[in-house]
Amino acid sequence: MITKFIKRILRRDPMVRHTAAHTSGAPKRIPKKSHRIDPHLLSKNAVKVTQTLQQAGYDAFIVGGAVRDLALGIGPKDFDVATNATPEQVQKLFRKARLIGRRFQIVHVTFFGKGQPEIIEVSTFRALLENAGEHMAENGRILRDNVWGSQHEDAARRDFSINAMYYDPATETVLDYHGGMADMQKKTLRMIGDPAKRYREDPIRMLRAIRFAAKTGFTLDTATRAPIAKLGKLIHDVPSARLFDEILKLLMSGYSWAAIQGLKDAGLHHGLLPLLDHILDQSADSKEANDFVRIALANTDQRIQSGKSVSAGFLFATLLWPDLLGNWKKNIAKGISNIPALHDAMDETIASQSNGMVIQRRFESDMREIWSMQPRFEKRVGRYPYRLIESPRFRAGYDFMLLRCATGEKNPVLGEWWTSFIASDPAGQEALMASVKNETGNSAAPAKRRRRRKAKSAAPTEGAAD
Repeated sequence: MITKFIKRILRRDPMVRHTAAHTSGAPKRIPKKSHRIDPHLLSKNAVKVTQTLQQAGYDAFIVGGAVRDLALGIGPKDFDVATNATPEQVQKLFRKARLIGRRFQIVHVTFFGKGQPEIIEVSTFRALLENAGEHMAENGRILRDNVWGSQHEDAARRDFSINAMYYDPATETVLDYHGGMADMQKKTLRMIGDPAKRYREDPIRMLRAIRFAAKTGFTLDTATRAPIAKLGKLIHDVPSARLFDEILKLLMSGYSWAAIQGLKDAGLHHGLLPLLDHILDQSADSKEANDFVRIALANTDQRIQSGKSVSAGFLFATLLWPDLLGNWKKNIAKGISNIPALHDAMDETIASQSNGMVIQRRFESDMREIWSMQPRFEKRVGRYPYRLIESPRFRAGYDFMLLRCATGEKNPVLGEWWTSFIASDPAGQEALMASVKNETGNSAAPAKRRRRRKAKSAAPTEGAAD
């Protein structure tokens, strides 16, 4: 006990110690019998992080969306930990830990197991920035946020009441500073503090509000929703990379279509991402494209809700396919041959997104590979099918082709053929190829005739033997 006390005094950062002395607004302590969080849903690594910090003399809690999901009986995908230890102090306690971020400096603690590595994100309690000065822009947006504070200040800095709850695995107690548990029971999403001010501090919160509402099925309370229509333009001041990350979270939330509809209802979709304007176009000309996107998003949502992985490159490839298909057809009409027309269409389609949020290059290559594969599915004889299934991204291209068949863009027979080909033995594959040899466009390319070399006439030389 004495050792813990000494460590707490020696290790605590002076700023943290100073701000902790001004703590006010005690939280509501919710015991296990009331919150009913199932300990089996907890990440062992997240618990280990809190234990390590507490044993070193610091306060540490599982916080934010993880607590919200736990209270809803959902197993969280990610676990965040909040503590009064500074990032540097956290880093010293863990072998696999690294500092990241400039605006929001946090620590990523990595654990390696049998499956994918798990990253526990550890952040220091943050102070209120009412007198932040250089930390804020003229419009109120936070520029840098590495000012440490007390737990109650940290809670006040969080966006929504349902995300401002702290869970201590050691005592199995939830600390609720802003009535988050009551809001969950009412299925209400409520911004902490003045919503307009909070949106100016960080415009991304408007997108988060829409995403959380779609994911939870909660309703935005009037005060939280009202300023969005007026302040929506502030989103365009957010750095492109951060905006992309938030849109990606929205599209891969498992409730993407509901989220996109929420963006439309709030007036946030215009100019955010050009493809969103197209998706939400209600004109008759866009019906076919919208049907394709709707089925693609429904497929993505189903996979995510089932716990299956989804490639962001695949997702964006589907969302942009209607535009690419239109550009491809236009290029062919200009007299450009099929494959060059497709590649030109790729460039045009990707370039058209540069006016809004730019899709990151790491996903662009996946998109191009998936698109490039599509004409190759038409060639079902000779060595073509074998070469195609050997492609590293074949499965993604195959799933994309099946989606095209499901929407009526391609004949379902094509998808059935490839499904049978994948599952067949060599003899069955040969039979399948034989069945399509006479189809237009599927005959094997004629073998190149080998030129017969003319024999050189050897002139007899003097003295040569007969």
